Amino acid sequence: MLLGRRKVRIETERLTLRPPSHADFRDWASLRCDSEGFLTRWEPTWAADHLSRKAFTNRVYWAQRSISNGSAMPLFLIRRDDNTLLGAITLDNIRRGPAQAGTLGYWIGESHARQGYMREAIEALVHHAFHRLDLSRIEAACLPENTPSRGLLEKCGFKYEGVAQSYLQIGGRWRTHVLYSALRIDRRGRTDAG
Repeated sequence: MLLGRRKVRIETERLTLRPPSHADFRDWASLRCDSEGFLTRWEPTWAADHLSRKAFTNRVYWAQRSISNGSAMPLFLIRRDDNTLLGAITLDNIRRGPAQAGTLGYWIGESHARQGYMREAIEALVHHAFHRLDLSRIEAACLPENTPSRGLLEKCGFKYEGVAQSYLQIGGRWRTHVLYSALRIDRRGRTDAG
């Protein structure tokens, strides 16, 4: 089932997950800027214009196209109590046919980390992917030393699968990542991270 033109909106106990809009620019740029040191050690190197309005506008258009053609679901985490942008989560690289899979990525602003928001968002998006999008497998990867992210994935039911050599460029160099997955019907036994 493709996402088509319908509006994507996922509600959780405390959050609304929704696509970015042009009106989010200032909040997004401010949150990313304030959290730069917290985020950049885990992310690909930011382009020189990363925090510019033009770059954000391109992100919004990419999000709209990706949702429309069913290739990705980029969503912002909005705290409903005060309409605050907390971070973002993306189900990307959605593959149909025999794979029925997608790749999960996420980030949260430093001041909102370790408060359970991302766990809430991941669990909701994975449930949506399995039960509304009919996906069978969600994959995620992180740096081996990113203990908080590894723990988060494990708490959300993801299981360690192995290592991908030179998986992504982080900080300007190719970095090995650890791989995790969640399966809609998981017949695997317990696995322990290496």
